[in-house]
Amino acid sequence: MKQGLPYVPRGQVIGLLGGSFDPAHEGHAHITREALKRFGLDEVWWLVSPGNPLKARGPARLGQRMARAREVMKHPRVRVSDFEAQVGTAYTAETVRALMAAYPQARFVWLMGADNLVQFDQWREWRWIMENVPVGILARPRERAAARGAKAARIFKRFQLRGEASLLLGQANAPAWCFVNLPMTDVSSTKIRQSGSWPRRAGIPEKD
Repeated sequence: MKQGLPYVPRGQVIGLLGGSFDPAHEGHAHITREALKRFGLDEVWWLVSPGNPLKARGPARLGQRMARAREVMKHPRVRVSDFEAQVGTAYTAETVRALMAAYPQARFVWLMGADNLVQFDQWREWRWIMENVPVGILARPRERAAARGAKAARIFKRFQLRGEASLLLGQANAPAWCFVNLPMTDVSSTKIRQSGSWPRRAGIPEKD
């Protein structure tokens, strides 16, 4: 059992929210709480990644981001983990495979914002992800129309659950995905970094 990931009873439905969380903010916490309610999940695990392969610039130190994530997301059914750093995975498909191998008794649902669906076809083995775990899409401001027209959405259109059936996603067999609209704030990690309230980046020494 990896550090930070608990024993999981058979049949437990776990939502996986991956990202750099650089830094974590209320927007992440909001979509997590909504995912728990909308998709029939028992828990959500935040997978704080060592870095994002699609971003050229590295994030703040992992320990710093983990600490911030735990401050922001305080919920009895949400866990913050550095699983990817522990097992050495760099891509979502690798991480999902590792989790499925470590927890064969669990059911996993991949969670992401609508903006990620737009670029999902750029992810390594994105089709494998769609074909092996249900995917829950949570709409973000100004991304709804683009997400509905995304390549992944078009190719897997016939496997889409209607929004009113979202609670069935956790028990659905892949491929299955569901898109839900949410009232959301426009806060973002980029805006927080630009504000100067989250200044330290990887490679910059931190004060004790």
